[in-house]
Amino acid sequence: MPDQHTAAPADVFSWIDDAERAREQAGLVRTLRPRPASSPLLDLASNDYLGLSRHPETVRGAREAAERWGGGATGSRLVTGTTELHAELERELAAFCGFEAALVLSSGYAANLAAVSALSGRGTLVVSDAANHASIVDGCRLSRAEIAVVPHCDPEAARKTLAGYEGRALLVSDSVFSVDGDAAPLAEYAEVCRAEGAALLVDDAHGLGVLGEGGRGALAAAGLAGAPGVVATLTLSKSLGSQGGAVLGPAKVIRHLVNTARTFIFDTGLAPAATGAALAALRLLEREPQRAERAREVAADLYGRLTASGLTAARPDAAVVSVRAPSASAALRWAADCREAGLSVGCFRPPSVPDGISRLRLTARADLTGDEIGRAVETILRTAPHGATDR
Repeated sequence: MPDQHTAAPADVFSWIDDAERAREQAGLVRTLRPRPASSPLLDLASNDYLGLSRHPETVRGAREAAERWGGGATGSRLVTGTTELHAELERELAAFCGFEAALVLSSGYAANLAAVSALSGRGTLVVSDAANHASIVDGCRLSRAEIAVVPHCDPEAARKTLAGYEGRALLVSDSVFSVDGDAAPLAEYAEVCRAEGAALLVDDAHGLGVLGEGGRGALAAAGLAGAPGVVATLTLSKSLGSQGGAVLGPAKVIRHLVNTARTFIFDTGLAPAATGAALAALRLLEREPQRAERAREVAADLYGRLTASGLTAARPDAAVVSVRAPSASAALRWAADCREAGLSVGCFRPPSVPDGISRLRLTARADLTGDEIGRAVETILRTAPHGATDR
């Protein structure tokens, strides 16, 4: 009888080879591309909407926090992972966005998992917009609630779904959708929730720093910041140029999350450097509110120039400009050609796009100059694949 340790084992992961071949044939293979600390590429791919990730004040905030508090949080927030710096960021973030209280987590993804799962559960109906971010989708899956996915940006469909439901209910939506950059009808969603007795949860990851007075976010712009029954999630990794996430809402909601949200209770706290960087960026935005308007202006400029030249793009409501490609392989080649020409752009393909249409995704950064915008547009047009324009 052969020794069990020397006998050739069966390849229990052979199914991965089949899946990999299928991805290759569909042009959907994804690879990691480490970037250098200093890149010659013009960046229209990151989420650094306000250009704050490398701002001296943001970097100094990270450095000083690390020197004072150390390299890591050293434990979960309920053990040793909460520093005075975390509490300071939570107070200032809540005040800036117009909410009673805030809770900082290790990522925006964790914030959505925490909020959706802790505010729903068995016996709850969660109504989710069809174009919501994957973190919301995963929060719904983990919630053990009854989930109803409604058509994109359709308040009437949400109303019909909520109507007559007798248990707890939660309507959840992105404020600005990450694929096309279009904004949700938040005022209409809020009215539906008021009429049907449901709570409203909004992921403002792409609204903070871009929408609302001084960049206070989409809920502030809609007059819903701090409103009863409204909770927001956001990320610190986009407009604030750092890392981490947060949930904002009534103080009792935040206390509930502290006691029930698994991605808060069982996760190590946000590193001090990221906390300090986010706090420094937030204070900078308060002093320089014009950055928010500038990001919107750059988005409108990119959209206007690209569509005037025949490309199909979604009209941006915030800082995301989405340009449609003829196919997944064409989008991949287009992004690669842009890169070779000195321009870094995002490339969204299935399954990242809910409608199956591949796109280039451009970030309209507040610190882009007119010359850089012109250079980006020229590069995108020059490298456009056949079928990308209507001319």
